[in-house]
Parts: sequence; structure tokens; C-alpha cells
Amino acid sequence: MPPSDDLGTRLSRTGPVRRVVSLVPSLTEALATARRDAIVGATEWCTHPPGLDVARVRGTKNPDVSKIELLAPDLVLANKEENRELDVRRLRNAGIDVWVTDIAAVPQGIRSLERVFDEALLWPRPAWLAQARDLWCGPRPPVRQQVVIPIWRDPWMVVGGATFTSDLARRAGMQNTFADRPERYPHVDLATIDAAGADVVLLPDEPYVFTAGDGPEAFSTTPTRLVSGRLLTWYGPSMIEAHRVFAGVAPDPTTTDRKR
Repeated sequence: MPPSDDLGTRLSRTGPVRRVVSLVPSLTEALATARRDAIVGATEWCTHPPGLDVARVRGTKNPDVSKIELLAPDLVLANKEENRELDVRRLRNAGIDVWVTDIAAVPQGIRSLERVFDEALLWPRPAWLAQARDLWCGPRPPVRQQVVIPIWRDPWMVVGGATFTSDLARRAGMQNTFADRPERYPHVDLATIDAAGADVVLLPDEPYVFTAGDGPEAFSTTPTRLVSGRLLTWYGPSMIEAHRVFAGVAPDPTTTDRKR
């Protein structure tokens, strides 16, 4: 019997996938470590691995369904948070199998990836997947730092509870100051963020592109640090580098600390 995705929708076909379209940047990077040649389409936001030469099907929120149909994939990979249910429904109505992942914590992300390879694609698991499980799915370390993680400004939005990013931060020894918020990405005014008592505000370069001149200057009390959004939010091979950077094994040369 064909397997069901993370939301319980069963695929219509069985057998190894030979042609796949990914609508999720982190999944595109994950697939490329195993069968790069099988990826026939990806979004414009799928920037890793660099140099991936496949058809581009617009963005995660507005994929070109007609173009995906022409690519004749055996499977399309999507994510509940990153992609719209409307587009998933349109693809399925066109007779295309879609596997939707649903991830709100690190162990859940690892297990979802294992199912993608074992059940959806019927491909061997890449070696990094077991390494990611070993690095991230053990006991949580003591909290060594309180952090706030904005994802947007004007209006300001931060990472809340029940998110992959908040859980990853905690498993790296960083407590998300807004983890108790029920909203996944609550709107919080700047003054509240700055006065929240965090040790540092982590400013990622996605989805909002915080830079040295756009973000740090807004905070008068809390130190800031520019970080890779990919390492904070992507579930895939980037999790190996994320552990090195955020768990304190080695400094991240791509980040900038703002000291006061």
C-alpha cells in the first residue's frame, strides 16, 4: 500500500521516484545530497546546493502549476508552513502526487526527512541524516544564553513557540525568550523585544534580510548578532554546520557580533 505524508494524505503510486520537484529550499538541498540528477524542478528560493541547474517554478507561495505539470514529476515535495494548501490541491487535482511535510521541532524534522527518503522517494538515506540525528536528538544541554530571533521588521515579528527554529536554538543551549508565545511568529513591538532581557538578538538573513546596516541599529539595549537564516531554519544537511556554529564547537566566520 502506498505511504501517507505527514498530514495523512496517501500517495497514489509506489516505486522509487525518478523525477521530483521540490517546493521547499531545505528539502531541495537534502535531495541533492542523494540524487541530484532526479531533481527536475525547484523554486527560485532553492539556493542550495549552489549551481543547481534545474527548471525554476517560481516561488514557494506562487509555484507555476502548469510548468510543474509539464515537468511530469513522479512526486512534488511541499511543506505545510512554506507552501499553500491551495497549490497542493491544484497539483493533486492535476494528477500529481504531492508529499507534504509538517515540522515544528528538530526530532520531528529528522523523522520527517527519514520518511521522505524511506517512504516517499524510496532512496537510500544520505549519511548526514544519521549524523544530524546523533547531533541534535539527544538530551537538551543547559541554557547558556537567552536569545530573541526576529524574522521581520516593520512590523517586527519574532520566532515564537512550537517552531523548528525555537527548538533548534534550545538544543544548541539557547533559550528563545518568546518561546512561551502561542503564536508561531508573533508580532512584537521593537521596545518589547529590546526590553525582553535577552543576552543577544539573533538577526538572520532570511526571510527578512537583516544586514549590518539594517537591523542592529534599531536596538539600544540588547546586543545583536547577524547569523545565517539557513542554519537557523533549514532542516537538512545544513543542520551539521548549524550544530558547529550554534552549539559553540567553533566560531562562525560568517556572522558579526555587535558589542557594546
